[in-house]
Amino acid sequence: MNFLRIKAIIAQEFYMSYRAIEILMDLVVFPVMSIVVFGFLSKYLTGINTPAVGRSVLMGMLLWQFIWITQYTVSFGSLWNIWSRNLSNLFVTPLTVKEYLFAQTMSGVMKGLFILFLSSLLSVYIFDFNLLDIGLVNLVLIIINLSLFAFSLGVGILGLIFRFGTRIQAFAWGFLPFFQPITAAFYPVHVLPTFLQPVAYMLPPTYMFEVARQILGGDPIDYGYFVMAFTINIVYLTLAVSFFHYLYNKSKESGQFARNEG
Repeated sequence: MNFLRIKAIIAQEFYMSYRAIEILMDLVVFPVMSIVVFGFLSKYLTGINTPAVGRSVLMGMLLWQFIWITQYTVSFGSLWNIWSRNLSNLFVTPLTVKEYLFAQTMSGVMKGLFILFLSSLLSVYIFDFNLLDIGLVNLVLIIINLSLFAFSLGVGILGLIFRFGTRIQAFAWGFLPFFQPITAAFYPVHVLPTFLQPVAYMLPPTYMFEVARQILGGDPIDYGYFVMAFTINIVYLTLAVSFFHYLYNKSKESGQFARNEG
């Protein structure tokens, strides 16, 4: 991979993000407002003698926002190039698909970490909750697993956009929320209906939210959850990349890749 080309794609991504009000609203304003709302909910729950529940709810939103921003960036970045009729221009250069995906992922992770840092500061100084209470090493392992899941989902959606065009562009921002209730971001898995619990444990973020709640609740940490999440993530990552390449090639064969800019 050529890191100069990767750097160029990342620079383009940040330039578009900086200049586009829509992206600033989606990636900064809405996430911060969500943290404020969930922060006050957390303070309310703490005030009625359920501090562990309140802290876990706020923690869930902080980590969920990281997934959302990473996936959104990976999937949404190509849409700006499609709308500006620039997508084909990118791929007539020496830029490879691998470099493009890597750059989009790095951009997503950097944006996700920035918003996570900003939201965490708000949580510390306004709502008296420090995400580092779960431990720096644990937090890093959680972030890695959430990043892998967000990337896998984002790449799969990106492949669909390349193959079917802008008529399914809403998947870039509207597909991930379907996973939010199943991953039990704000409550334990046992709250879910019995038939949904096995589905929840097929999703890596579920294990990470469960581990974070174990730590906040002072319970023993099940480190097997990290292993399970990472193993499932590798399977999903392999499938997502293969799925993307299949759809990308189909898009070029059918001419849809060129029509995306029509």
